[in-house]
Amino acid sequence: MLIAGFPAGAWGTNCYLVAPAAGEECVIIDPGHRAAPGVEEALKKHRLKPVAVVLTHGHIDHVASVVPVCGAHDVPAWIHPEDRYMMSDPEKALGASIGQQLMGELTVGEPDDVKELGDGAKLELAGLEFSVAHAPGHTKGSVTFRMPEQADIPPVFFSGDLLFAGSIGRTDLPGGDHAEILRSLERVCLPLQDETVVLSGHGPQTTIGHERATNPFLREVAAGLGDGAPHSPAPRRGM
Repeated sequence: MLIAGFPAGAWGTNCYLVAPAAGEECVIIDPGHRAAPGVEEALKKHRLKPVAVVLTHGHIDHVASVVPVCGAHDVPAWIHPEDRYMMSDPEKALGASIGQQLMGELTVGEPDDVKELGDGAKLELAGLEFSVAHAPGHTKGSVTFRMPEQADIPPVFFSGDLLFAGSIGRTDLPGGDHAEILRSLERVCLPLQDETVVLSGHGPQTTIGHERATNPFLREVAAGLGDGAPHSPAPRRGM
């Protein structure tokens, strides 16, 4: 399996291209702010043909390049219905104080073909299988994508802005809910195998085992201490 990732734009949002191997079809995950050039460079380098864009959530730092990327390759974009509006109205999704700063720079809207994701869905794209889990808390329509273990390759978990190395997504923007993100961590992350590789929306890769042992939020949830109050001292990331 080939996974090519790079941080893009003002927020360093991780964009991933996933394929069975070089020279084959691929899926693009979260082409965000200023990600289109990096996508094209990775496609050329690895001789990949995109078949779909899939989105962990609708914040502009994850979807800003969806229209040009989908348009250039005539592929659909997949997103949870509760976050779909954010592609056309990022100001409503972020709050006026952040959204107004961006509106002069960004061209917003939906690509021609939008498909909606549901909890528990199995996507078979580019010869790969992605299991979808609805994981609200950062946004109402946040999802994660999990790929099963293959031969000597451990399971891979694209966590979006749910779980980071040492932290979790912020919950202070419209649609965010700290108690809900703790429930998502418990339901979606804790059951995963320790060797599962976590590729998040921001920052370096990690594993579920490492986060289970060191991440203060995940440890809190695992110990049954999560009471919904945002009292952990660890910084949270994501727009």
